[in-house]
Amino acid sequence: MKIFGYTAVVWKEAEDYVSKCPELGVASCGDSFDEAVRNLREAVQLYLENAKELDIIDEVEESLTTKEKFTAHLEAIL
Repeated sequence: MKIFGYTAVVWKEAEDYVSKCPELGVASCGDSFDEAVRNLREAVQLYLENAKELDIIDEVEESLTTKEKFTAHLEAIL
């Protein structure tokens, strides 16, 4: 069994919370922060199970097992 670490980015929209795993491009949502995180966790698990079944898990493994991950908040002006 391998342990995969991933990033969860969560933000509030009008009435819901959106959650996203940038390493996989998987997203979910929920009525609360906790629900959005739970739903993302489930979506990532399903994604990984499907990737394993399709024999493409090696393609995403490095991004989920690296110990060096960085996040930054950037701004753009339009």
